[in-house]
Amino acid sequence: MKSKGIKKNVAVIGAGYTGLTVAYRLATKGYSVSLYERSDLLGGLVAGFDLDGIPLEKAYHFLYTTDKAAIDLAKELDVYDDLTFHDSSISTYYDGKLYPFMTPVDLLKFTPLSIVDRVRTGLVGLYLQKLTNWEPLTKVTALDWLTRYNGKRATEIIWTPLLKGKFDKYYDKVTMSWLWSRIHVRANSKETTQEKLGYFKGGFRVQTEAMARAIESAGGTIHLGVDIQKIVPAHDEADGRMTIVTDQESSTKTFDDVVATTPSHVLAQLTQEHPSMTSEYRTKLTSIDYIGAAVMIFSTKQEISDYYWHNINDDEVPFLVLLSKTALSGIESTGGRYIYYIGDYVTHDHRYFSMEKQDIMKEWKDGLRKMFAHFDEDQIVSEELFTFKNAQHIVDIGYEDKMPEYRTPVEGLYLANFSQIYPDDRGVNYAIKEGEMIAQMVMDDKNKKSQSK
Repeated sequence: MKSKGIKKNVAVIGAGYTGLTVAYRLATKGYSVSLYERSDLLGGLVAGFDLDGIPLEKAYHFLYTTDKAAIDLAKELDVYDDLTFHDSSISTYYDGKLYPFMTPVDLLKFTPLSIVDRVRTGLVGLYLQKLTNWEPLTKVTALDWLTRYNGKRATEIIWTPLLKGKFDKYYDKVTMSWLWSRIHVRANSKETTQEKLGYFKGGFRVQTEAMARAIESAGGTIHLGVDIQKIVPAHDEADGRMTIVTDQESSTKTFDDVVATTPSHVLAQLTQEHPSMTSEYRTKLTSIDYIGAAVMIFSTKQEISDYYWHNINDDEVPFLVLLSKTALSGIESTGGRYIYYIGDYVTHDHRYFSMEKQDIMKEWKDGLRKMFAHFDEDQIVSEELFTFKNAQHIVDIGYEDKMPEYRTPVEGLYLANFSQIYPDDRGVNYAIKEGEMIAQMVMDDKNKKSQSK
């Protein structure tokens, strides 16, 4: 038996925002924490890099004014002064034309729809914003619900392109509850009709690095570039501890508890040799489908558009969304350059995961040229492209029944990833909230065990 007074040893797998939050909370509460990350960077989908000397993220992120968990954490870490909120602007590109899409008046001026369909779309949007009983929406796909209530024409023009761009071949499988959550959260984040979005001066790495410093200051250790191979029972312990076996002998260690923030199917692979992992839970881990993403970021001397967010509802353009960071936070924040993100979601077998980066970027720049005749590729100063294999989970009918529980059948082993943020979707704020919740769960379970002895 372990002697009383020894700090509980906890491993956290994955240094995205959920893993970072878990490690931060437990380390600052006196736990001995080891944080493992396969890549060389902290932050997961919010990991940073430099482009043209400008600190950015590999995938676009922002905060809503209502993202209380993220804002409170920024205050706690003393980086809140670096967080600024800016006026957002949204447009929709359809049939070769860019339309503003921010206010009810903009919707009424959206001439590809008849006036009846425009009014109907506005009423449906208002209904979804006010709706609180979302459970019935888990039983119907977004495509079927929208076709019925918003009409076939509006669904084909507004919603189907977005669903196809976001979910590829799964576009007709996603439940209406998923779409409700996105609309509900975004609409209710507005204090007025003007949406404001938050971004850190210096990028999200400001908060990421502040958490890392706090973890290490509290005695935690961070292992970057470590590939975990399996989680097995400890050979020299009789009290249910686990050993994390890595590709590096120095980081292979035994722990009281393990919190995995990996995609669900990854935990299934890591626990193949653990006798306490049940087939029922393993089925849940492997039944959730994930889709990948590709993101291009480039800096240019040219202002291509003065909108921040561009929804692409046109089959002639080979990507889902175009974002102008400069339009959101101002050119003074981007070193005098204009910074743009292009993003698309694709299945794991998509050609983007085997193509050369330059070929993908060429294809997308051709798409930009279709959207904006004035786009000048020669004005681009720097460009980069990243791919992510598990960027979005598929919330289909019956999803709530196959969603894995946070406490796994292996005592002391927890799972926390964005597939469990339900009915809400992934995002920085939800990742932090989930990390807070799991850290508290670990502490509560420890206290229960201590009281039962």
